[in-house]
Amino acid sequence: MPADLSHLLPTLMAILLGLPFAGFLVLTAANRRTAGLIAVLFTSAGLALSLLLATGLTDQPLLVQADWATILSVSFGFSLRVDALAALMLVLVHFVALLVQLYSLSYLYDEPKLRRYFSYLQLFVGAMLGIVLAGNLLVMYAFWELVGLASYLLIGFYAERAASSKAAQKAFLMNRVGDIGFLIGIFWTYYQFDTLDFATLATVGGQAVLPTALGLCLFMGCVGKSAQFPLLTWLPDAMEGPTPVSALLHAATMVAAGIFLLARIHPLLSADALVVITTVGTITTLWGGYSALFQADIKKVLAFSTVSQLGLMVAGMGTDNLSGAMFHLLTHAFFKAGLFLSAGAIIHAVHTQDMRQMGGLRKALPTTFIAYTICAAALSGLPFFSGFLSKEAILGGAFSWATGQGNRFALVMPILLLASSGLTALYMTRQWRLIFFGNYHNKEVPLSQAHEPDWLMRGPVLLLAVLSVWVWFSVNPFSGHGSWFFGLFPIREEEQFWWLAPVSIGLVLLGGWLGFRIQEPRANNAYVRLSVEYGFLDFFIKVLTIRPTLRFAALLNRTDQRVIDGVVNGAGVATVVIAHITTGFDRLGVDGIVNGVAWLASRLGQLTRSIQNGRVQSYITAAVVGLLVVLWWLL
Repeated sequence: MPADLSHLLPTLMAILLGLPFAGFLVLTAANRRTAGLIAVLFTSAGLALSLLLATGLTDQPLLVQADWATILSVSFGFSLRVDALAALMLVLVHFVALLVQLYSLSYLYDEPKLRRYFSYLQLFVGAMLGIVLAGNLLVMYAFWELVGLASYLLIGFYAERAASSKAAQKAFLMNRVGDIGFLIGIFWTYYQFDTLDFATLATVGGQAVLPTALGLCLFMGCVGKSAQFPLLTWLPDAMEGPTPVSALLHAATMVAAGIFLLARIHPLLSADALVVITTVGTITTLWGGYSALFQADIKKVLAFSTVSQLGLMVAGMGTDNLSGAMFHLLTHAFFKAGLFLSAGAIIHAVHTQDMRQMGGLRKALPTTFIAYTICAAALSGLPFFSGFLSKEAILGGAFSWATGQGNRFALVMPILLLASSGLTALYMTRQWRLIFFGNYHNKEVPLSQAHEPDWLMRGPVLLLAVLSVWVWFSVNPFSGHGSWFFGLFPIREEEQFWWLAPVSIGLVLLGGWLGFRIQEPRANNAYVRLSVEYGFLDFFIKVLTIRPTLRFAALLNRTDQRVIDGVVNGAGVATVVIAHITTGFDRLGVDGIVNGVAWLASRLGQLTRSIQNGRVQSYITAAVVGLLVVLWWLL
């Protein structure tokens, strides 16, 4: 950017953040025909501004700060920050969102709620930009919750379907669990360091070992939003939303928010916290991979694949390999969005998501077949595709980290991550075979009626497939260490493992061979149910948390009704009884004495008055009686 325009960068940041929210407001008043075009124009403008902002960056982060609120003389600032990491995410979010919106113009052409759909997308993009641009934890948390709301609206877009509403509620509630931990971490961070600013925290984190529990509280936000173990089952259920939403939320945006959070707080994390993060990421990688293995729903396979790849990124962060994890986030965004949009084209052609009703579609959908094959190869980690480069960066960093830990147990993590490469190839090849090879099984839609979508849908899919090839990231198809990416985000010096690439390729080829040759087992087999039912994780969550919570709530309800209400009602009855007793005592006792004194005074008055009648005999009688009384008293 020219020097004379550098002063416009803060203004560009404000405009960039405000654009999608302005689009949201405009779309609420737009008509159905122009809604898609308006959304595309706003997102295109945001992409152009993101590129302009990225080209104007220097080595120093760009900051914009203003006072947000002052409480008891403590000022909380609203700060925005753009550095190389934020610039990468800005371009990525806008690019994927633009392709998804273009795709949606055709995919949802007949949708009656199209205006609402595009307005929700704009709200979601705005919330994601807020997370990316946030300069402190408080601002990030505000937009973090807004992302949760927008995702709830998009996942539950088909509110008339019970499964869609249930999936939206599940996603919202499970994310709240992680967000509670995140919020506690934010409070604790402010209490510990008297600041929430990322730049200041990075300085503090470089000077001292921070509490492990603090880093893990902040990590809870990632566990919820990025579907890490054990809060991972909401992501496959979120496939009830429109397929383009699945591509947007689960490729480069919502689920990547947790990875971006980890990148921001990485300086705060202690060595012990990183070990826990590595363990959680490794478990998630394997759990998600095995859960994808025998799924019948085409989108659920891709959803669990996303869970598995997110676990790989988290493990990369845990092994102190921030650059490798972010590199995989970038490559994953392209090939996973391509897979989801390709799946949408397949569903659009055969009107089912059940892969058992597909088969033999490579000739009917040749363009989709090519794009799907390229993206699946990139996901599996085959050479000459982007996924191979980023996976090798993570695996190499993991083995280097493990050898530096000084104990053999640490090697378990990278070995399991390496094994997950073969698992990924296994379930992706199985899916590839069920969709495109063998006999066609759909009795509702004949194979002759299955056809490619228009170019408005095919164009984004092909572009994403092209971007999944290695050449855009590295000249060397077998190593990403010379990539331009690591020029922007330098990777730490690590030991080179010459055997890693051959072993990884061998596992991928073995997994692919097994995936193509494996026969579909019976659905009631225990190992199949273990995969289809997400490792029974929902069952364990229900038994260990939901049921005890409901029982505890029922106990509290009974205690309230029988004890608390009994005490309150008893106190009320006692009060009424005491009131009746008091009333009777007042009426018969107090009032009786007062009335008796009054009656006596009245009688005495009457008696006294009867004496004063003017008769001499009355006066003599009264005097004699009075004298007798006095004599009686004296004697």
